[in-house]
Amino acid sequence: MDSHWEITPEKIKMPKLNNPLFIEGLPGIGNVGKIAVDFLIEEFKAKKVCSFFSYKFPHSVFVNEDNLIEMPKIELYYKKFNGKKRDLLLLTGDIQPIDEESCYTFCEEILTLMKKNGSKEVITTGGIGLQEMPESPKVYCTGNDTNLVREYMKKIGIKEDIFGVVGPIIGVSGILLGLGKKRNVKGVSLLAETFAHPMFVGIKGAKELLKALEKKFTFGINIQKMSKEIVELEKELLKKTKEWASESKGMIGAQPKKKEVSYIG
Repeated sequence: MDSHWEITPEKIKMPKLNNPLFIEGLPGIGNVGKIAVDFLIEEFKAKKVCSFFSYKFPHSVFVNEDNLIEMPKIELYYKKFNGKKRDLLLLTGDIQPIDEESCYTFCEEILTLMKKNGSKEVITTGGIGLQEMPESPKVYCTGNDTNLVREYMKKIGIKEDIFGVVGPIIGVSGILLGLGKKRNVKGVSLLAETFAHPMFVGIKGAKELLKALEKKFTFGINIQKMSKEIVELEKELLKKTKEWASESKGMIGAQPKKKEVSYIG
């Protein structure tokens, strides 16, 4: 099977967008980017543009609340503000492309769609995996254009350099920026600290990403809407994560230094 991507457009016609900002939030470590972008889609009642399918998807399906199976999906949404604010294109999904070739071809498809819809700037999101749970996750910034990175860091209030903090940025979050530079699409990656456990849900990191976006663009994101239910969920997850961490320390002899971090995807 090749890495051809089938793009299924929705029946609704997308209006002309005002200098749309493209924000990617696919699954990765802590799912911080996906949580943040899914929140934006729900918060702004964004409308679906299209969905993507490839025979390079993982060979698995999900079971939903109706006890029926669902294929994994990647979807693109838009939000038109009808004002002076920039409109949004929002990418979310259940999975990422699983190999190098499909990741590259997918990113090329995304860049083509961006250019078609007048989008010249992309933000990718993700998590920086720590060996312990961060109480107050920091957000770091990198990108494919020096001036743009400096602009984001100044506006958001990021003071610490990312060099030496993360390793390679794997997956769509990295390749979209790399290929974007080749196609004159400027972009940054906003990466929030989270706990590097495969079962951990990085809600705190997602909140920090949303705060960073709000500082930069003043979209009117209602951060407090991550309501009591989510706060309670976070408390329960933190409790479970401490248990996982405790078990891990008992199972593994040599532990990484506290400051050692890595970026997974």
